[in-house]
Amino acid sequence: MKATRAIRIITSLSLGVVVLASVSWLGLGHVSAKIARISVFAGLDNRPEKTSKALNYLLVGSDTREGLTKAQMKLLRVGSTATAAGGRSDTMLLVHISKARDKAYLVSLPRDTLVTIPAHTSTDGKSQIPARQNKLNAAFAFGGAPLLIQTVEGATNLKIDHYIEISFAGFAGIVDALGGVDVCTKVDIDDPKSHLVLAAGTHTLGGIEALKYVRTRDFDGRGDIGRMQRQQQFMSSVLKKATSTGVLLNPIKIVNFMNAALSTIKMDENLNESDLINLAKQMRGLSSGNVRTLTVPLSNANANVPGIGSVVIWDETLGTELWTRIRDDSALVDEVTPSPSASSTTKATPVIVDKFKTRTAAENPCGAIK
Repeated sequence: MKATRAIRIITSLSLGVVVLASVSWLGLGHVSAKIARISVFAGLDNRPEKTSKALNYLLVGSDTREGLTKAQMKLLRVGSTATAAGGRSDTMLLVHISKARDKAYLVSLPRDTLVTIPAHTSTDGKSQIPARQNKLNAAFAFGGAPLLIQTVEGATNLKIDHYIEISFAGFAGIVDALGGVDVCTKVDIDDPKSHLVLAAGTHTLGGIEALKYVRTRDFDGRGDIGRMQRQQQFMSSVLKKATSTGVLLNPIKIVNFMNAALSTIKMDENLNESDLINLAKQMRGLSSGNVRTLTVPLSNANANVPGIGSVVIWDETLGTELWTRIRDDSALVDEVTPSPSASSTTKATPVIVDKFKTRTAAENPCGAIK
């Protein structure tokens, strides 16, 4: 079934922030022996130009069953590797780390985004497929990470510097290594497709239950939009848990955390050990208040295109402005000081303008779902 086949997982912010920050506390040998490489940039040309030294990571959640035990697959009620050969991707996030390494933006890219997929070779390698419109997740299915990167770069005009892919098992292991992660739901959840049952309130979820939580999408009628907002809430909780429990200061917790993460994570061929350690050292001071999560602005969340089906369409004006700000490493939230009136003697109070509806990772999770 499609719902079983296309399980959605989140590439946790711990990959973009906590994992990278932890690396500097481990010996180089602990890291280099465990990173699985994937070639994603070879052969890519006509790529966007960089306008700053900020970094853009494309984080992808793969639904491969590799690494899951039979017991875990039974709890998730998903098929085996044989019934789900060749992982698919339904969760894609763009993480932007500022050139000063003191701020981060995490942008959810809807899997059903209508995009132009560049010309590529067919999956059987026998023919050349011309550029055409389709859903964003189709790019991964047709050409894996390289074609997905080409598609995202074409849609955003942002150069992707690095690629990280995480599996079911990797996600579950990260959550379990943190001792579980707190989530808060304002309503009861009983989703027959994800098999998640939660009463309204705060819960500490282990790895498998967390997987159910971040893939649930059918209980409230909000589909992928609601799912992405819950994923963002969960990312915030992961970051808060990782920092508040002293993971970065506890060598034993770091080793457990890194082993859980790196054993099932794939990284691009250009992300070497020295880059990871240098980045981690620079990012130690990154606080949860300096991390903002958002979904790319949409003009139509329920469009339909003949031959493609249900799609979401980005807001052309706001989307272009968002990608320009990220490309130039500019702030997403503006502070505007109104001009004081001629009769006023008091200083005008700055007005915060957040046109992209971002959230900070320091927010109360219960307040993150509107």
